Amino acid sequence: MTSDAPATDNRPFAIRTYAPAQLREALRRMYLIRRFEEGAEDSYMRGLIHGTMHLSIGQEASAMATCMELTDADKITSTHRGHGHCIAKGADVGRMFAEFFGKETGYCHGRGGSMHIADVRTGNLGANGIVGGGLPIAVGAALTAKRLGRDDVTVCFFGDGANNEGAFHEALNMASVWKLPVIFVCENNGYGMSTAVTRSTAVRHIADRASAYSMPGITVDGNDFSAVAEAVHAAIVRARAGDGPSLVENVTYRWRGHSKSDRNRYRTKEEIEEWMTRDPIARFRSELIAHGILDEAAADAVAAEAMAEVEAGIAFAKSSPAPAIGDVTRYVYAEN
Repeated sequence: MTSDAPATDNRPFAIRTYAPAQLREALRRMYLIRRFEEGAEDSYMRGLIHGTMHLSIGQEASAMATCMELTDADKITSTHRGHGHCIAKGADVGRMFAEFFGKETGYCHGRGGSMHIADVRTGNLGANGIVGGGLPIAVGAALTAKRLGRDDVTVCFFGDGANNEGAFHEALNMASVWKLPVIFVCENNGYGMSTAVTRSTAVRHIADRASAYSMPGITVDGNDFSAVAEAVHAAIVRARAGDGPSLVENVTYRWRGHSKSDRNRYRTKEEIEEWMTRDPIARFRSELIAHGILDEAAADAVAAEAMAEVEAGIAFAKSSPAPAIGDVTRYVYAEN
């Protein structure tokens, strides 16, 4: 006996939903995020970059899968650990490196550095050194879209440390009351600086807090590209339909310390190594190969493309001019 019912498609969400070219580009940008941050780290160690930086190595799937369906009209707000979000939203790594190097060709003309890159052309409203600082900005952007009758959405990235800030609760409450088209994406990497989330947050899952604000909340494996993409897709559909905000919690892990000054004494070598076995890039690459999207040679070519782009970006930054001393106050704004 045969059945007229369609066969169940058990392939991962990303494979079912996106064209091969889109999936290839997603893998390329994930490699680009990784190689960019490795290049930035190496430049820092060589004394080419000053100050500090916060790396998201190990969190690439969260950034890329979240931004997969966003257009340039859609907005994001980011965090101090925001390089991946910037690249996932379409930023040029040459201008990003120039910003790191303090050069005039950087996104903020060398004035912002690692923690304050913005790219308004692609809808990136900027990273933010204030913990939770992007939450009210995202609500404002979403309110603007609603008042103007546009269907663009805003994605607000924040870390587990921000979920205990007052801005988190105020932002979620206001977004829900006004049914704003905003998706709150918590990248829970287990630690707010050196404090484990289990010691600072009463709920087991940060997404559980969504119910207090009458919005959907979901916790997913943040190293699983398809799981993140599916959760964010549902939230985007809801937001564009005018049904209001959602909270998505991506459980992930940063391989490096909180910042370059972190001596990493609060977690074990075994814990870090165990999480490194869950490498989101290797996992996504294997998934694409297993489903015939790419073969090993094509995947290697994607990785090589990313590496070449990073090398070119560093060369661009090195050769770019520094800001003129006479322009030190240019692009700097203050309110009376």
